[in-house]
Amino acid sequence: MTNELLARLALQFQPNIGGTTIKKLLQHYGSARAIFAEKSKVSPLGKRVPLPRLTVESQRLAEEELRWMERQGIRLCFWTDADFPKRLLSCSDSPYMFYYQGNNIFNEPRAVAVVGTRNVSPYGKDATRKIIGEMARHDVCVVSGLARGVDTVAHEQALDSGLKTVAVMGCGLSTIYPDSNIRLARRIVENGGALVSEFPFKTKPDRQNFPQRNRIIAGMTDATLVMETAQKGGSIITAYIAHSYNRDVFAVPGSILAPSYEGCHTLIRKNVAAIATSGADVAELMGWDLPSPKGVQRSLFIELSEDEQVVADLIATQKEFAIDDLTAAMPQHTPSKLAALLLQLELKGVVRCNPGKTYSLVAG
Repeated sequence: MTNELLARLALQFQPNIGGTTIKKLLQHYGSARAIFAEKSKVSPLGKRVPLPRLTVESQRLAEEELRWMERQGIRLCFWTDADFPKRLLSCSDSPYMFYYQGNNIFNEPRAVAVVGTRNVSPYGKDATRKIIGEMARHDVCVVSGLARGVDTVAHEQALDSGLKTVAVMGCGLSTIYPDSNIRLARRIVENGGALVSEFPFKTKPDRQNFPQRNRIIAGMTDATLVMETAQKGGSIITAYIAHSYNRDVFAVPGSILAPSYEGCHTLIRKNVAAIATSGADVAELMGWDLPSPKGVQRSLFIELSEDEQVVADLIATQKEFAIDDLTAAMPQHTPSKLAALLLQLELKGVVRCNPGKTYSLVAG
C-alpha cells in the first residue's frame, strides 16, 4: 500500500491490536505505511505483540471508508498530525485517529466539556443556558456528545451565544444519533464547529461505545462541567475521567430532593468537582478574568515563592512548555492551583503565555 491515508484507515481493522499498541508502533516506525511495509515477523515491542498486516479484507474496508469520506466531506485527524488535539495528546488512552466533519477547532485557547443527563429537568435546561451564555464573553469552545437532554441544550446554547461547539459521537458519522438532532448537527458544522467520531462510518450507536467516546470529551477540554446527573451514568464517568486527567471539574448543585442531582452533589462532596452556579464561577476558577500581563518587564530581582520558583525552573528546561505537560509534571498541584501560580509568574514578568496555551520563560 503506497497511500498513507489508506494505510491509516486500514490500521483500525487489525484484529487483536489495540490503540495503545498502534501508537507505540507509530512512534517506532513513523507512519502507518511503514508499519505495513515491515517484513520482519517479530514486533519491535516484543514477541507477544502482533504486527499489523495488510490483508485483502482490511484494504477493502479502508478503501470503502475512503470513498465514504470523499463523498461526505469527512477528514481524518491522526495521532502524528500537527493539528491533533494537544490536550488529548497528553492522555495515555487517547485515540490514535478520529474522523471529523467541519472545522479543525480542536486546539482552541479555551475549551469546556458540558455533560449531563438525557432526562434533563427544566431547572437543568435553564442552568445550562445560563452558564454557557455567561461564558460566551470568554470565547469558550463547548464540547459535548450530541445526546438528548443536557448535550442538546449545551450545543444549542453555544450556537445561540456565538460560540463554536464540537459534538463527539458514539457512532460512525454516517449516523446522527439521536435522529432528532440531525438539524442540530448540520447547524454545528455550518457555524464553524465539528462532528467527531473515532468509529468507522458503519458503526451503530451501541451502548458500549458511549463510555469510550466520553474519554475524548474529557480529554479534548480544559475542564468538564456537569450540569445534572444521577449517581450513575455517562456524565459521572466523564467527570471521573477528566479528574484522572488532572483537569478541572465543575458541578451544578440542585435540589437535595432531586435524584437527578445526586451525582453532582457526590462529585462536590468528594472534592472531585467545584461548585458552579454561574459562568463567572467557572471563569474565576479557570483564571479567565484575571488581567493580562502583556508588556510587563521582568525585574532583575524578583521575589518568588517556593512553588513559583519550582514552576519557573521547570519551564526554563524547555523552549516552550504546554499547559498539559506542566500539569502532568506537577501532580502535587491541582490544575486551578497551577493556573494561579502561572498567572503570578506572568504578572511578575517571569513567564509568558503563548498561543496554544504554552508557556515560556521571559528573557532576563
